[in-house]
Amino acid sequence: MVTSLVLPREAIAQAPSDLDDLVGSRAAGGEQALEDRGYVHINSTKGDDRTWSNWWKSSSRQCVTVATMEGRFSSITGTLPADCNQKAGSKNNTGAIVAGAAAVALLGALAISHKSHDHDDGKHYDYDRDGVYERGYRDGLYSQSYHNYDRSDAYSHGYEAGVRQRGRETSYRDYDRRGAGYSPSINVSDLEGARGSSADDEMRRRGFSNVDGLKSGNTAYSIWYNRQTRQCLQMGVADGRVANIADIGSSPKCR
Repeated sequence: MVTSLVLPREAIAQAPSDLDDLVGSRAAGGEQALEDRGYVHINSTKGDDRTWSNWWKSSSRQCVTVATMEGRFSSITGTLPADCNQKAGSKNNTGAIVAGAAAVALLGALAISHKSHDHDDGKHYDYDRDGVYERGYRDGLYSQSYHNYDRSDAYSHGYEAGVRQRGRETSYRDYDRRGAGYSPSINVSDLEGARGSSADDEMRRRGFSNVDGLKSGNTAYSIWYNRQTRQCLQMGVADGRVANIADIGSSPKCR
């Protein structure tokens, strides 16, 4: 029975040096160059200021993440095959990954829902810590309570990333959602970047009540509910300023 599996840092392939020349190129030309070099586009994720795209080269079992800003490739980094929806382990990287046949089977079955770019440094952790990060990411993404029972930084960072992603995925609700009673939702996105104390006062002025709070790493989260619009929002404050405000849809405290 495998009780612990640490993924060696060398198992996370570095971006091939023959892609260095594509950094800074226009996205359209860069994508064509990737295809010419044997890469296939797998998926893309839209961030706040950039788009991340994962590309897979089957001949070398290489997955790379391309970050695009303002129409140009800003970086190209190597990442895990799981980011390209592929299983790890092959004749090309088995020597770097194998810690025994059972370990390979376990790693091959790994399906990571978060991507490398969800990490602040753009890189996955080792296997054990990435599993903890994933648990935090899912809790934050799906509006679950903060439950860092082993006091892990990996969980804390994952939770914050999940909350950020949930905010991106539900941002449209600030504009077209209607709450019960047919009252328009209230847009509070202008409070991002404001001082925490000032934002608290403004949230109350706009009809919200602070119904819960939690601490995640260096970020303090508070949950706000507006009875008229039925909005349930989560606000994160770091270094005294509002880092993000996300519509979390519902919470046991929002009633």
